Amino acid sequence: MTFSEEDLPPRKKKLLEPPVLDSFGVEELTLYITELEAEIIRVREAMKAKQAHAAAAALFFKPPAGA
Repeated sequence: MTFSEEDLPPRKKKLLEPPVLDSFGVEELTLYITELEAEIIRVREAMKAKQAHAAAAALFFKPPAGA
């Protein structure tokens, strides 16, 4: 039995395409790390907001006690 590319699940697209670091100097690498850390903070804040929203929705749609 043979499989074609269409039979395989689609590959997940990378959200971030890492640059080639060979040409970066130490200062550029430090700046890159700072930018990545800022992005990590931004993503974590977005996750917290989504989790809070989901928790609020769960409370709102919770069936009444004894029902």
